[in-house]
Amino acid sequence: MGMPALVCCVDAVVAPPGYAAFIAGDSSLAAAVPFSSSTTATVASGDSISTDWSSAHSAALYRIDSWGAPYFAVNDSGNIVVRPYVSPHCSVSDVLKNRLESLQSAFELAIQAQCYESHYQGVYPVKCNQDRFVVEDIVKFGSPFRFGLEAGSKPELLLAMNCLCKGNPEALLVCNGFKDAEYISLALLARKLALNTVIVLEQVEEVKLVIDISKKLSVRPVIGLRAKLRMKHSRHFGSTSGEKGKFGLTTNQILRVVKELDGSGMLDCLQLLHFHIGSQIPSTALLQDGVGEAAQIYSELVRLGANMKVIDIGGGLGIDYDGSKSGNSDLSVSYGLEEYASAVVNAIRVVCDRKSIKYPIICSESGRAIVSHHSILIFEAMGAAAPTTPAMNQLNIPFIMEGLSEDVVADYWNLRDAAMRHDNETCIFYAAQLKQRCVEQFKEGTLGIEQLGAVDGLFDLLTKMIGGSESARTYLVNLSIFTSILDFWSIGQIFPIVPIHRLDERPAVKGVLSDLTCDSDGKIDKFIGGETSLPLHELDGCSGGGVNGRYHLGMFLGGAYQEALGGVHNLFGGPSVVTVLQSDGPQSFAVTRAMPGSSCGDVLRAMQHEPKLMFNTLKHRAEEFCGFDAAALSDSVARSFHNMPYLEPASSCSLTAMNGSGSYYCNEEDYNAALVECGVSEDEQWSYCVA
Repeated sequence: MGMPALVCCVDAVVAPPGYAAFIAGDSSLAAAVPFSSSTTATVASGDSISTDWSSAHSAALYRIDSWGAPYFAVNDSGNIVVRPYVSPHCSVSDVLKNRLESLQSAFELAIQAQCYESHYQGVYPVKCNQDRFVVEDIVKFGSPFRFGLEAGSKPELLLAMNCLCKGNPEALLVCNGFKDAEYISLALLARKLALNTVIVLEQVEEVKLVIDISKKLSVRPVIGLRAKLRMKHSRHFGSTSGEKGKFGLTTNQILRVVKELDGSGMLDCLQLLHFHIGSQIPSTALLQDGVGEAAQIYSELVRLGANMKVIDIGGGLGIDYDGSKSGNSDLSVSYGLEEYASAVVNAIRVVCDRKSIKYPIICSESGRAIVSHHSILIFEAMGAAAPTTPAMNQLNIPFIMEGLSEDVVADYWNLRDAAMRHDNETCIFYAAQLKQRCVEQFKEGTLGIEQLGAVDGLFDLLTKMIGGSESARTYLVNLSIFTSILDFWSIGQIFPIVPIHRLDERPAVKGVLSDLTCDSDGKIDKFIGGETSLPLHELDGCSGGGVNGRYHLGMFLGGAYQEALGGVHNLFGGPSVVTVLQSDGPQSFAVTRAMPGSSCGDVLRAMQHEPKLMFNTLKHRAEEFCGFDAAALSDSVARSFHNMPYLEPASSCSLTAMNGSGSYYCNEEDYNAALVECGVSEDEQWSYCVA
């Protein structure tokens, strides 16, 4: 979801005292504190520097300028702002437009600088995000430079055909993926509809289908083939590369396809070579190696008589998820758009010059690089685990000592002596031994639960005071990781996560995020920079700085794949989607589209349940057992079917969306009045939900 924001530039400043220690997780004291029944201790918390914290410090802490530039920044009020680099009047959709224009510009600059006598003409692989408005915007924004679409299945081909009817007639429609007769027939029909369609062969068997069906339909096809390169991208996203990759044709298979086409009088139809090194290509050296090998195959196809025109380098243009600009990580890449384009153009030009062949049109399928930035997932922290470490004056040492066995008491005095000597290592040893022996006494029934809890508190306090690791607090977030951030769970993909407000305040808590699902994997405990916790703010301090006193976080760079991959784990459906544009109105933004997320009824239908029948069963049950309360209970159950599965925080204004039309109402009375005015029937109301 896009968040409204104003534009503000932030200058870098020097970090305040204690900042480096906070990053490193160093909470050690200058000296250990002696423990006794009559001693209390004060722990320096760093609160004295909280007034020195600024938005710029948060930008540095969360690396926003590294992974977010030029689109995301922090303003002086401590709020995340969204801005495309080229204009102060921005929106999330403008970010998508700017990504397309930046990619196009990078290739045009490389082509001009290297005197490359052809052009760049990209396609967007719709598998990255098949959302109708995303695809339509890409076709619209890409029309001036003939930007097309790539499909990998029959449904994707249908939506691509529909969208390109309003696009540039020269825009490519690249048909990838495994194909049957229906897929090929549909692609040939697209060519009859004057769409610039290319059928890319992934298997040798597909060539006979294309030849036979094209003759039956009297369509002269444009054919491409996907080559398996011998070079391999060894990182996580490179599994589709190399001779053992899932897709594409080996050298001998390419020769068989050429022979088949030549024997059918259709070798001139072979016009495109496609390959794919793998997603998140880490370096331009690896990129040039692969493109150079493919350009050599392209030149050989020209020599064999194919009417070659286009080289499609596939995807692989990487995203810097953590801002490290590193080529040694799946989360980053060591190049920018201009370096990427220059490497591609150079690798193709060198081979073509050596072979004295005409430069091909360069096509890429850079889906992740186009759509990752345009979407922000906003979610709320609903609560947090209470701090477990007590203050020293809260510990009742004489109470702890009651009922302890002699060896446990001996551990306590050894612990106290070590603390007096400032021997931290020995302190930790005896504290752990004390805790373990108390646990054993508790299991035997000779120690009460209150004393065990007090010993736990003593251990936690001691560990914190002498610099031991402090466990992170768990923040419950109104989210399903399996629905909205599936790549985190499935392949370990890490995305930047940042509080979207209160960034002018110093975060005081290290936290991990736990979602609403009843699954132990529904937790985010890995963050950019290799961190196992995220700096967060106390929830009970939100009243002065949040939205209605609430605490919201954003996950960034997740516009590719997450919305398409999400399932219905625990029957949590997709979130509501809001499109925000800059406007000249009093609030400086406008919500141009608001689509409510799935209702409880919607996700139940997805699993073959019938909400209406379920409601009738429960209604009859209420009438049988609840008497006069039956009607009220039935109404409550009906509302539950209409509402979203996610938690609904208490608020003075509950936004209610009507039937996906984009109409929102701030209270139930206005909503019900709208139903009457629109003449909505009771049956139709099953598709309404609270957003």
